[in-house]
Amino acid sequence: MVNYQNQYAEYDQDKRKLLSSLSHGAIFISTLWISVLVPLGILLVSDDPVVKENARESLNFHFNIWLYELIFGFLTIILIGYPLLGIVVLLSWILPILAIIKIFANPNESYRYSFIFRLL
Repeated sequence: MVNYQNQYAEYDQDKRKLLSSLSHGAIFISTLWISVLVPLGILLVSDDPVVKENARESLNFHFNIWLYELIFGFLTIILIGYPLLGIVVLLSWILPILAIIKIFANPNESYRYSFIFRLL
């Protein structure tokens, strides 16, 4: 987690909370595959470094969830391992909720998911 506590205090806290939570919350519409456009758009439009960091992290989370869905979906077909796919679905809901809670608790700090590959 990157802490921008004093360095970027002049940015609007409410706007920061809203845009950061939208970035992480976009995963909830992931069945449409357009959910990645929300954090991508926020990343391109925002000038707030904390919001940009949260948007990047959300994009990385999207890519990881899609990768794990493909892998565990394939394993489900081969091994009939439905619990594996269920775990990915649960994590794709629980982890963004935790990210949003952390953002509202401390908007000056970007949230970083554990155990994901960071492409951006």
